[in-house]
Amino acid sequence: MLSKKIQELLNRQVELEASSSQYYLAMASWAEVNGYNGVSKFLYKHADEERMHMLKLIHFINERGGHGVVPALKAPNSKFKGIQEIFETILKHEIHVSTEINKLVGSCLAEKDYTTHNFLQWYVSEQIEEEALARNILDKLNLIGNDKGGMYLFDRDLESSSTHG
Repeated sequence: MLSKKIQELLNRQVELEASSSQYYLAMASWAEVNGYNGVSKFLYKHADEERMHMLKLIHFINERGGHGVVPALKAPNSKFKGIQEIFETILKHEIHVSTEINKLVGSCLAEKDYTTHNFLQWYVSEQIEEEALARNILDKLNLIGNDKGGMYLFDRDLESSSTHG
């Protein structure tokens, strides 16, 4: 059985995962209408992944005797200066999500809720991967700089990685 505090914290994480999905969706749409088909496919895929993270939390809350709440969300920003800004924003956002998950893990330990603590280890590992991926993409973008040919290849590479993974 979940404590009221842990249920509230998990539902806050549900909201964060849902807003992450919306965030990626807005970025994907921007990339698509600006001709970045590979980037848009990559971001649409990540929007779906964030939604799955949200659903996984809702199911866990419900299975543990709580009530997973579907949150109301604010509309995300839909205008971006470019791909570099998008991936810088993603990295900052993923670092924020990692911080929130770590706080949640800490609260589980303080409450001696080892079942939820164990469940959240998947999210801890996932966030390490998400941050590393965003850093890797930013490193590539920094190497490319303003080279349009390089950006074309980058976009194409992201498209092929999105269809294979």
